[in-house]
Amino acid sequence: MASKRDYYEVLGVQKNASSEELKKAYRKLALKYHPDRNAGNKAAEDKFKEANEAYGILSDAQKRQAYNQFGHAGPGGGGFDFGQGGGGFSDVFGDIFEEFFGGQSGGGGSRAQRGSDLRYNFTLSFEDALFGKEAKIKLVRPEQCRKCDGTGAKGGATKRCTTCNGAGQVRFQQGFFTVSRTCSTCRGAGSIIADPCTKCKGQRYVEKEKSISVQIPAGVDSGTRLRVTGEGEVGLNDGPSGDLYVVITVEDHPQFARDGDNILYEAPISFVKAALGATLEVPTIKGKTPLKIPAGSQDGKIFRLKGLGFPSLRGYGIGDQVVKVRITIPTKLSPEQRRSLETYASLSEEEVHSESGTILDKVKSLFDS
Repeated sequence: MASKRDYYEVLGVQKNASSEELKKAYRKLALKYHPDRNAGNKAAEDKFKEANEAYGILSDAQKRQAYNQFGHAGPGGGGFDFGQGGGGFSDVFGDIFEEFFGGQSGGGGSRAQRGSDLRYNFTLSFEDALFGKEAKIKLVRPEQCRKCDGTGAKGGATKRCTTCNGAGQVRFQQGFFTVSRTCSTCRGAGSIIADPCTKCKGQRYVEKEKSISVQIPAGVDSGTRLRVTGEGEVGLNDGPSGDLYVVITVEDHPQFARDGDNILYEAPISFVKAALGATLEVPTIKGKTPLKIPAGSQDGKIFRLKGLGFPSLRGYGIGDQVVKVRITIPTKLSPEQRRSLETYASLSEEEVHSESGTILDKVKSLFDS
């Protein structure tokens, strides 16, 4: 008789492997060599049995300790008792049955399932994003039918499923094991609907509109997702409800733009005020505020109004309003304004064009006359 391979070698793990590593290795082998996937393959069947035997010993702490000390012979020299599987077998078998059948490996009734999450797109004004608000939103979602208390049956009356005899599970032979599978007739409920509810038509749920209050925090931006716990679709078989995700879109503002937590504003200013200096009344979301422009300010110069931006959602303070100066050039001049500028140009020895030639030409003609 061929000697047995080392159990650690069978599972492909190190001798100091954790219980989770053992389980993962065994599950991989069990799925690979399971008889359902290798019908008529004797070699695969032998490998499946070998993996079962190895995991049965190594998943049991006492048997593993004895194997590490005495090998296959065991503490008494007569080998190991394989009548009882290791502590991790039930969990792994459950995973394997889930893989094959999409259901539980045992137990009656349907498994509770969490409801699906819902998404709601919400458009917010620039001001509301800055200050925050309490918003009322309406959404339509399936809710448990109150007329039949979610049974789907008229008057709540159901009858025992004859396929599973009310167990919610059917048992059958699968390879080496007798396994249980969710009953396809009653879907694990153990009962079926004899007379469907007139309101939900036997579906157990009805579409219903609900108004929900959502607190929009100050400082949100486009793309912000707010989670409202438990306001998604209801769960199946008494499972928990899903969550509602409110996805924010912030509208553009006619005067301001946003850069992170800062508000951007371009302040138009005449070249005279930029040259001589002035105090501007700058609009902000919270009202107008004075801003001193020093003499000689150039186009594009940046000023900051501290604390007049968006509050940080992470609690790191408040942004600023960033003001960029934009010097404007008049498109029309009165005769007096033109003469004054021409005089300035002459004093600055700048050659510019006037209505009757250059300024220097005009000055020269005055002396000539």
